[in-house]
Amino acid sequence: MRFGLLGPPVLFHDAREGGRDDARESGQDDARVVASPKSRVLLAALLLDAGRVVSVESLKDALWGGAPPVSAQASLHNHITRLRRMLDDPGRLRTVPSGYVLRIDEGELDVHVFDAHVAEARAAHTGRDWRRVVRECAGALALWRGAPLAGLPPEVGGYAFAQRLREARLLLLEWRYDAELALGGPRLHELVPELAALTVEYPLREVYHRQLMLALHRTGHQAEALAVHRELRTRLVGRLGIEPGPGVREAHVEVLRGAAGERAAEGSGDAEGSGDAKGSRSTKGSGEPGRPEPSPAQLPPPPTHFIGRATVRDALHRALTAPDPYPTAVISGMAGVGKSALALHVAHQLAERFPDGQLHLDLHGATPGMTPLTPAQALTTLLRDLGTEPCRIPERPEAAAALLRSLLAPSRTLLVLDDAASAAQVRPLLPGGAGCGVIVTSRSPLTALDGAARFPLAPLSDEESAELLRRASGRDGLDGTDAARHLVELTGRLPLALRVVAARLAARRALTPDALAGQLTAADVRLHHLEYDDLSVRRSLAVAHDALAASEREADRDAARTLVRIGALDLPTYGAPLLARLAGTSEHRTEAALDRLLDVALLEETTYGRYAPHDLVRDFARERAGEQDTATTADTALHWYAAVAERVLAAIVEPGSDRDDRRRPTPSQPGGHAAHVDTVAPFAGAEEAFAWGDGELENVVALAARYADDPSGQRAGLVSTLARLIFPYAHRRGRVAEMEVLGQAGLRVARRLGDAAAEAYALVDLAGLHFLTGRQNDALALNDRALAIWRRLDHASWIRRCLNNRGLLLDGLGRHTEAGEALERSLEYARRLDDPYGEAVTHSHLGNLVEHTDPRAAIERHRRSLALGDEIGAVIVRHSAHCNIGYAHLRLGQPAAALPHFEESLRILGGHGDWHGESQTRLGLVRALRLLGRDGRAARECAELLRRADARADHYTGGLARHQHGLLLRERGHIGEAREEWSLALAALDGTDEQAVVTELRELLACPV
Repeated sequence: MRFGLLGPPVLFHDAREGGRDDARESGQDDARVVASPKSRVLLAALLLDAGRVVSVESLKDALWGGAPPVSAQASLHNHITRLRRMLDDPGRLRTVPSGYVLRIDEGELDVHVFDAHVAEARAAHTGRDWRRVVRECAGALALWRGAPLAGLPPEVGGYAFAQRLREARLLLLEWRYDAELALGGPRLHELVPELAALTVEYPLREVYHRQLMLALHRTGHQAEALAVHRELRTRLVGRLGIEPGPGVREAHVEVLRGAAGERAAEGSGDAEGSGDAKGSRSTKGSGEPGRPEPSPAQLPPPPTHFIGRATVRDALHRALTAPDPYPTAVISGMAGVGKSALALHVAHQLAERFPDGQLHLDLHGATPGMTPLTPAQALTTLLRDLGTEPCRIPERPEAAAALLRSLLAPSRTLLVLDDAASAAQVRPLLPGGAGCGVIVTSRSPLTALDGAARFPLAPLSDEESAELLRRASGRDGLDGTDAARHLVELTGRLPLALRVVAARLAARRALTPDALAGQLTAADVRLHHLEYDDLSVRRSLAVAHDALAASEREADRDAARTLVRIGALDLPTYGAPLLARLAGTSEHRTEAALDRLLDVALLEETTYGRYAPHDLVRDFARERAGEQDTATTADTALHWYAAVAERVLAAIVEPGSDRDDRRRPTPSQPGGHAAHVDTVAPFAGAEEAFAWGDGELENVVALAARYADDPSGQRAGLVSTLARLIFPYAHRRGRVAEMEVLGQAGLRVARRLGDAAAEAYALVDLAGLHFLTGRQNDALALNDRALAIWRRLDHASWIRRCLNNRGLLLDGLGRHTEAGEALERSLEYARRLDDPYGEAVTHSHLGNLVEHTDPRAAIERHRRSLALGDEIGAVIVRHSAHCNIGYAHLRLGQPAAALPHFEESLRILGGHGDWHGESQTRLGLVRALRLLGRDGRAARECAELLRRADARADHYTGGLARHQHGLLLRERGHIGEAREEWSLALAALDGTDEQAVVTELRELLACPV
């Protein structure tokens, strides 16, 4: 079966097996007209995006415009069913979650066959293979049944698609007549009426007039040929104020030579415009005196609404107005970011600096439906534009490039090379002269282009986006509204998307910005609403992806598949190790794929080794990822993250029961986890493990939140395992917001799956979060619930930990007697279990308890803890002991004795990561320095503590630090600033159990200024 869009939509049934090639030429055998208007619309809409998902909303718009009936869903289903009956295989038209996909194999859509003929004809025309030109043009034109999409309502869209095909048909006719004129023969007589009809239909298209002049001349009708020239020149000068171009002038010279020779033979007088017998290029057929040809001025009109870009625009100006030679300026960025608009804006501003002309060439590097120009095609176009006779253009690209450089060398000409595909496409087009300027736009930064000045473009700012939206839509009331801000956010501040939104608002005055924002909110149909007329975000992105997918290079195909996996997983950022695991390939091969995605601007490198797509690229990638891809990819990612999380745990938690217990599986942990861990290399040390967590925690949290409520028991079990193994990292780093998500996700999964041990882990972890944020009563309640579960499970080491935590929390709440009882029982468990680490930690907490009444005895307790820590090599124990000794000295009023212990505590901790311990130590350090009168260093240390707390969204620690900062400011006499800090501190500590500091803050604020 074949499909036709070159005319009204039709279906073709091949008359015989293997008849596809024949059908390419005959095109119309066994055509089945689609009688139903709605079915024709439906078929056209699906064929316009053949092989891609067409959303239900898009099909409804095509069938019913902006007002689908209540029964639209059912009617659409019926139309789909009827269309499937017409197909040779109903399976061609598949239903997918967001819409429908029509499968079209190679050579089955007449447009694809037509485009293939066009490409072959173009190449043959460039190579002057005239017989092949005739053959390929005839093959393409035989497929033409009429105007593409004829008879369909405008809601179907495809205006740019149809316009491109109509223009391609006109080019085919031009190329065929060029070939037939070159070949000569009896067919020349038949060309005259055909070309005469075309000149009537296209009165300003110079090529057909040139060809008609030559056909008339070569069939002995010189007078009629000269008349065609007179009429064309009169029309062009009268309507457009321009003279005929080089091609028409060359044809005129040929006709004049023939006419002059004929008259001389007959002994007649002067021929019309006899002029120079050699046909000088300055001679005009009208008999006017010769004058130089005008300089090329090919720049398209500047963008109507050009907003922002002041910094990069000024940099471009400086680069192109500096002393000669000018560099090649490469403007790069993702699809729709405004590269061409900036290039034209700057080119028009600089045009007067290049008096010998401005050349503009679209290289079609990423134009939907167009094949990129080859260097040879681009050279031919530029040389013709500079007035070179076609017969004098060298066939070899190297020679053509040399001729171009020779022509441009003495001139001051500006070249705008738009939409370049690669450095190899651009390099032969660059002038050698110092006085020429070149602006290249490309999705790639073209880093292989030596000596270029590069100007990467990012999306607009919020303010610039809102201004573009207001100007382009004509909706002045948009200024500063929530709807405008929402639209800016939903378009990702991408100029192309903003122009689509503005066009829709301008076209439909009844469409409110709020309603349009509501349509764009649903990510699965957002790209559908970002299409209008010939503007389409989806098509612009698809060009790059589809070119990669169809490439012969392995890295390109890998890149296309990688983008689909990115859409399937949909995480905040990505690294090569994860994507390599998803692909089942090496990291080296994955990095090559990522490089290609960067090169075509489908990804951005946010920091070294971390990649993220623009929001609209993310939507596009999600569209390309099927439901099955999403499920498989999620399973692979969860297994990998859980495996690496265990390696992180092993690297950051010191050997002992704490680490062993965490690694012990709970009942909900899926089988095979250990095998996955074996595939992941251990970390070289804690620093490397912490660095991995810093890069990946955002992704871990996103996966845990997304799949905690997944109906798949295996996937939920992986979330539980992941949360249990990664939580110690998050706790050590003090990532309080992420701890909340992980702890709640782990708790929900454990309860749903009936996994008591996993529930106890989640309760303990959430208790640790509340402790970090100063909510000790809440922490105590959660810890006691966990303790009850561990007692029921008879898990002695966890009973010890929970008793230890209980004592610590009760001490903080001022319930000292109960705290002592819990800590003594914890100490008994530690000795019974022969757990020196647990014993050292409990001694430390007992020391804190004793400090309230006897700080010197507390110091002795802490020294016992320090000795145990030294004996077993426990970094956290040693660092905590020094910190606690420092606080005991502060209680004794000995800041000078406290200071070295705080400094030693930070030195021991190094890169091992323990935010709670580090923050308490830094807080003590600030207090000691302030009491010693070393205000300068105290202020610097306090600022560093605040910076680290704010980076973790740790408002509790931030509040404690602001309290100290206020005291420092007061001592310097800055009372107003001190009160501001205390007010902020009080707000941060509101709702916590830090009553002593809260009371002091209220007293400080109550004092008169």
